[in-house]
Amino acid sequence: MSVNLHRADPAPAPSASNDPHRTAPNCAMVVFGAGGDLTKRLVVPALYNLSKARQLPELFALIGVDLADKTADAWRDGLHQALEDAVKSGGAEFEAKSIDEDAWQRLTRNVSYVQGDLTKAEAYRKLAQALDAAWGKSAIAGNVLFYLAVADRFFGPAVDQIGAAGLADEAKAGGWRRVVIEKPFGHDLASAKALNERVLKVLREDQIYRIDHFLGKETVLNIMAFRFGNGMFEPLWNRDRIDHVQITVSETVGVERRGKFYEPTGALRDMVPNHVFQLIAMTAMEPPTSFDADDVRAKKAELFGAMHRLTADDVVRGQYAAGSIAGRDLVGYRDEPDVDPRSTTETYVAMRLCIDNWRWAGVPFYLRTGKRMPKRWTEIAIRFKEAPYSLFRNTPVATFGPNWLIIQVQPNEGIRLRFNAKRPGTAMDLDSVALDFKYNDWFKQEPAIGYETLIYDCLIGDATLFQRADQVEGAWQVVQPALDAWAAERPADFPNYAAGSAGPAAADQLLQRDGRRWRDI
Repeated sequence: MSVNLHRADPAPAPSASNDPHRTAPNCAMVVFGAGGDLTKRLVVPALYNLSKARQLPELFALIGVDLADKTADAWRDGLHQALEDAVKSGGAEFEAKSIDEDAWQRLTRNVSYVQGDLTKAEAYRKLAQALDAAWGKSAIAGNVLFYLAVADRFFGPAVDQIGAAGLADEAKAGGWRRVVIEKPFGHDLASAKALNERVLKVLREDQIYRIDHFLGKETVLNIMAFRFGNGMFEPLWNRDRIDHVQITVSETVGVERRGKFYEPTGALRDMVPNHVFQLIAMTAMEPPTSFDADDVRAKKAELFGAMHRLTADDVVRGQYAAGSIAGRDLVGYRDEPDVDPRSTTETYVAMRLCIDNWRWAGVPFYLRTGKRMPKRWTEIAIRFKEAPYSLFRNTPVATFGPNWLIIQVQPNEGIRLRFNAKRPGTAMDLDSVALDFKYNDWFKQEPAIGYETLIYDCLIGDATLFQRADQVEGAWQVVQPALDAWAAERPADFPNYAAGSAGPAAADQLLQRDGRRWRDI
């Protein structure tokens, strides 16, 4: 993660000489799961955008590993077709409506494909040969990024085989070796610890990049800049001035075609220990001494250690029933493909979380995330404590509008501050108004998949935005008691919210018992 400060006035884009995003070092990138949806939909399009921005190295090799038997040319052609379809669809992830063939050629001029079972040693012998051939072709140094774009059950076996084949040995290779591991990193505390122990037998911690695509979003990255780059907010960022914090991650989509994955996973495992907790970490962590990866990640781990362990009373779970969104009728979760018609898997979770440290003691953090909600919406909303009313006694002011600082993560990225101002006229009458900052109004944003920053950071060796082992285990320790309580007691009211609604009634009651209410979605 690069940090660069600009003057207050809108400035032109930096020239190549002062661009903080330098070109990555020469390397090879090995993608396990080369024919999978993640590779086609996110990894390769992100690499293409990096190629367009000329941030990929001049000498770069792309090697795919998959069970399907095909040639390198066939794999490359399939990726090109998938990218072309995505570009033509007009998504905001791409600037033009046709592929920049020069950028594509730079990305794919040194492509190899290895057919093999990634749990078998033979695939890694063939991979070692492909790497040797790639280096001979383009004089690439021994730098390799291994990307595990595969189901989580293959994470451990793949790392084992990388180690057994000697492909993680940097001293032997004469260059760096790094491994990107997608989520979910474990399904509970025990499995997360076991996976950490397994991969750390092969790799050092600084070789492991546990990726969370949420942290590639510009607004999430800006939280640290907003907090620590502006002296006016730090005196307010504590229990003396803040009443509570609400974090909402809502999705309109249902389980789609992911029933087999979602049934044993559910909303809490899928979203909370990774996506949602990273939003909390950015919001609530103490200032690091620098933006060095270890300094930042140590503060996040410290925060997770200060969180209270959840109890059943702190958490509400829900499952969507049939309903409608934007006039479209939708089936309930239990009627989705590959879902048990008596499923007890949650598609919604809300919780009350407390942090026991000097900054946040007594300030509740309310979190909610769910599928089939009224709209796609991710925000961090900070509610400030009210001012005393005594000054406005004997005036028409009956109540104050609440003061909110709202960090909008998606879809309309920006920051809003709500405060009270006097209405025009002779009477002292107040109204709630807003200062509104939108990224698109101020900065020219390059089209992005969301993985570009993260992949680029892997290539340059910046681990700031990636989870360390202690962070992963600290997050699971917080939620594990809730998972244990749910396993011991089946929900009696599922399904308990209609598709298109804001969640179950019990989630509203979670805040009502504290005298608060959720913000509208």
